[in-house]
Amino acid sequence: MITKPLTGLMTKDELIFERSKAGKKGISFPKERIFSKPLAARIPDLYQRKQTTALPEISEPEIVRHFVNLSRKNFSIDTHFYPLGSCTMKYNPKINEEIARLDGFAWIHPFQTPETIQGALQVLFELQEMLCEITGMDAFSLQPAAGAHGELCGMMLVRAYYHQRQDFKRTKVIVPDSSHGTNPASAALCGFEVVTTPSGPDGRVDLIALEKAMDDHTACLMLTNPNTLGLFEKDILQITRLAHQKGILLYYDGANLNPLLGIVRPGDMGFDIVHLNLHKTFSTPHGGGGPGAGPVGVKKSLIPFLPVPAIKKKNSVFELDSNQPHSIGKVRSFFGNFGVLLRAYVYIRTIGSDGLTQISRDAILNANYLRRRLEKLLEIPYNDYCMHEFVATVRQYKSKGLHASDFGKRMLDFGIHAPTVHFPLVVEDALMIEPTETESKEVLDQLVEVFEIMVKEANDDPESLKKAPYTMPIRRPDEVQAARKPILSWRDYSQDLKRPSSPDMPSTG
Repeated sequence: MITKPLTGLMTKDELIFERSKAGKKGISFPKERIFSKPLAARIPDLYQRKQTTALPEISEPEIVRHFVNLSRKNFSIDTHFYPLGSCTMKYNPKINEEIARLDGFAWIHPFQTPETIQGALQVLFELQEMLCEITGMDAFSLQPAAGAHGELCGMMLVRAYYHQRQDFKRTKVIVPDSSHGTNPASAALCGFEVVTTPSGPDGRVDLIALEKAMDDHTACLMLTNPNTLGLFEKDILQITRLAHQKGILLYYDGANLNPLLGIVRPGDMGFDIVHLNLHKTFSTPHGGGGPGAGPVGVKKSLIPFLPVPAIKKKNSVFELDSNQPHSIGKVRSFFGNFGVLLRAYVYIRTIGSDGLTQISRDAILNANYLRRRLEKLLEIPYNDYCMHEFVATVRQYKSKGLHASDFGKRMLDFGIHAPTVHFPLVVEDALMIEPTETESKEVLDQLVEVFEIMVKEANDDPESLKKAPYTMPIRRPDEVQAARKPILSWRDYSQDLKRPSSPDMPSTG
């Protein structure tokens, strides 16, 4: 019987440099002559190293095991449930990846001339038309590289629109207090003064406060609908009518589009500008910060200001048109994140219009099912029929020293990624939960069981939650120091970082 780990096996978390042993090789070249010359003689001196590199010495099987084991420590939508509120971490169909890897798409070069990339331009052109139909907009630019980049582009369009009209007094942008944090940042970056309006008692826009904030100096109202609490703005037509009467543009933050597909369109609500997070709603792997795409759509009056070049079709030929004198110019190199755009195109084409509608219906169903089951365990401040997500709170455990992040950390031990914690800021100790449409009832029920365990621990043994997670290689890093003094080299990690041992898991009853 084996009573202790075998020497030499990777039985603990080690850096690749810690596994290194002088003399081990993962690859070797033949010593004999090749084509009458030694191999080294065939490599120009310019490309030959003058000294050895500080690389680990390790065999090929060991290095493969090392990196495969590292990958298994990651949380991803392919390995774990990912109820990350506001991020729509849905499953990504593998056909998207297959198409994106086709040589004709994967190996084209951005400097190729339009006549040599007609297929790629056709994909982009048709995607623009699809997004117009889905959102009710008149034209789209696919350049922006992410949602926040789309917001920035949208605010640049707002500024260009009013400047072209010689209306320089409009210097304010209204942003509700429940909005995404990038909304006020994007407006401020474009030189606008940000005016924050409060939410009403029901978690939606306070119409009285909103109307009071609107004046002749207001350029734009930025809204997310459904909002960050997962609630649909029931008065949206009244809001847009009021804004347009005062000459104010409306900007739609498309991060929460997932529950609206085929049900209602931002353009029909009265919005003038919209950005979409294609990597969220239209399915591209985006955990870990990328990649993304944030196309921006506009109504007819704003088309002249869209970024260039624009992709147009003339006599069955696709062209890149830069003849737009009022354009805000380029906002990204070349034509955007083509791989993400391509995946979105494939996703829409394979699912179809009926499928898109079903996506939203299932997302709404899953969120409300989970909300009704969790309302027996957690406080839900705005406990109303929600769209694709809802916000709970654990503030009732504040007296025991527990916060939302403690619950989020503990969930990792059960193989479930934490929801968004401590956001939105209008709810103290918030847990923002979005199950998406791709999760089954069985998975949602498992999440409820995990919350039942955590609530029991919070009541009976709150210290166990404070020490979670117990199964992660790094458990409770100093998050402030990690941001201000990041450990960027393996030497710093090896010499300075003290990795705590993992105590026994707490009893779950």
